[in-house]
Parts: sequence; structure tokens; C-alpha cells
Amino acid sequence: MKILEYPNSLKKSSKEKCNLKSFSVKEINSFIENLGLPSFRANQLVHWIYERMALSINDITEFPKELRNKLNEIAYISNIKIIKKLVSVDGTTKFLFELEDGILIESVLIPDDDRLTLCVSSQVGCAVGCKFCLTGKGGFKRNLEAHEIVDQVIAVNRYLKDKKITNIVFMGMGEPLLNLDNVVEALWRLTELIGISKRKITVSTSGIVPNILLFQKKAPEVNLAISLNAPTDEIRNKIMPINKKYPIETLINVCKKYPLKPGRKLTFEYVMIDGINDSLKDAKELVKILKGIRCNLNLIPYNPYPGNTFKRPSDEKILAFQKMLFHKNRRAIIRESRGQDILAACGQLQASN
Repeated sequence: MKILEYPNSLKKSSKEKCNLKSFSVKEINSFIENLGLPSFRANQLVHWIYERMALSINDITEFPKELRNKLNEIAYISNIKIIKKLVSVDGTTKFLFELEDGILIESVLIPDDDRLTLCVSSQVGCAVGCKFCLTGKGGFKRNLEAHEIVDQVIAVNRYLKDKKITNIVFMGMGEPLLNLDNVVEALWRLTELIGISKRKITVSTSGIVPNILLFQKKAPEVNLAISLNAPTDEIRNKIMPINKKYPIETLINVCKKYPLKPGRKLTFEYVMIDGINDSLKDAKELVKILKGIRCNLNLIPYNPYPGNTFKRPSDEKILAFQKMLFHKNRRAIIRESRGQDILAACGQLQASN
């Protein structure tokens, strides 16, 4: 079998092997075609990378040995490394991953009856700088590539062995809509190649207004969650600097334009911080701004971390806030975060050794 030289259209450098996981399906097809191989080899390659979770080209036993040897000369299959695992008393597991360039990120696996939810990261660090979130304290380093996002799922599925991730939330490190193209590509791979249901994937954003409708046009029809956390600009400016660029009225207006099929809803997340946004007046204002939007509302009691002065409201205040929302005909669910003892809860990820 004659193997042609790795195509210049995809080649990075004359000495560098290409990472097959970095290719989209279209690019894999082009790669195989340019090597003079039959098209079914592309399908086999995709199958082995995303379903069989091959660690290397040598694992692809459907390929003849000669083909594997030739491919090894010009290509490889990357794999993020699990550096550390921490298991919470509630069963939540936090994974510390090392990327190819040595940078660290975190993902969190949350078991719940028959569901296994993985909270994935979309960036290394975060530039949004929400005051209640630990991730932004270390600053922003870079966007994750699409394959680095997907590889968090592949690595954890490989770790689980006999079980599989059922749900995915983009609520780890980073702001997904500031890495729009890579997140969209990752979503297509997760839904079409790994087979995660679109209804079981949620992408959370702090409210990057110009990209919200773009996301709807480009991405598969997954769930979108808006991290709102305040009913007024005065409060939101204090805890979410992004609000100064995209204030609440602008954000709510774009949410009202977001196309939703019958039975689908947006989700609004509301991190409750003692003495900041947890008054009954705040609850009433929240009802007003969400009027006319088909949505779910999740109340998330603040998760403390060392060095932050914010506090979690008392259970009495949280329940009173929820009761006021109910009284105003706005249903709200209190979401208790998991893995707080290992800094794996919402807003606690930092990726440190």
C-alpha cells in the first residue's frame, strides 16, 4: 500500500507530527483522501478516536500494521493526562488534567442516581472576573481547543470503564461564549461522534450578549444557561464586571429574542450571596426582569473558598427568597452544589497542584 506524504494543506511544519484529534471530521476526510486511502478509513479513524477511545494509532487494529506504521511517522492521537483525582464525601470527583503544553485544567464528575454529569472547562482561567468565582483569580491564559474540551469527556469515560457520562455542563473554568468557535465544534463532536444527547448538555454563560444569538445559530440545540446573579445593574456591577459592558436590560432583551422550540426553556442561574443579592426586594425585582421569558430559575447558595469575604446566606433567607418567588408565580429550584470539601463546587475551580 502506497502512503502519500502528509498534505501541505493540513501540515503544521516539516518536522512536526499532526494531532489527529485536532482535526474536524471534514479535515479527517481530507487527510485520508490526500493520503490516497479509501474513504472508509476516515470513518474507521473517527470511530476509533471517539467511540473506542484509542490512546494511539497502534490501537487501531482495523488498520493493517503497515498503515499504522506509516501513520505513526506523520501523525499521533493526543491524550490529556489525569494528574490528580480528589473524591468528595458526597461522591463528587475532581480531575486535574495536564494539557500537551503543560498547562493544567480541572473537570468535575458528579454522580446522581443513574446520571453521571461531567462539568467541563472551556478556557484556561477566565477573563470575566466574577467576584464570587475562584477561577478568575488566576487570570486568563488561553482558550481550550475543541479537542481539549472533548478530551475531558474521553479521559473520564476511559477512567469510568464500564460506565459512561450521561450529562455535560459547560460550567467549569472559563467563559464558553468567549471561546465560541471551539466550544461549538466541541459540541458537534460530543453530540454527533460521542453520542451525548443535546438535551443533556448545558452551556452556561455570564452574558456575552453579541455571542448568544450566534451560539444559537452555530451550535447544536443544547441547553443555554445565563449566570444572572442579580436583579439590578447596581448589584450586578459589583459582583460581575461584565455587566458594565452588557447591562441587564441588554442581556434580558437578547434572551427574549432567543429562539426556543416548544417545550424548551432558557435557564437563569442565581448565585445567592449573603447581604448582597438575597433580600425579598431582590426576589421581587428578579420576577419583574424575567417576565415574558420562558425559563427555569436555579438558586445556587454561594460556595465559599479561602480568601473570599462573601458568605452563604442562611437556610432561612434562602427559603424565604424562594417562597417570595413562588408567591409571585415564579418557580425556582435551590441547587445545592456538590464537592465543596474538595473545592469542586460551582465557582471553586482553579487547577492548582
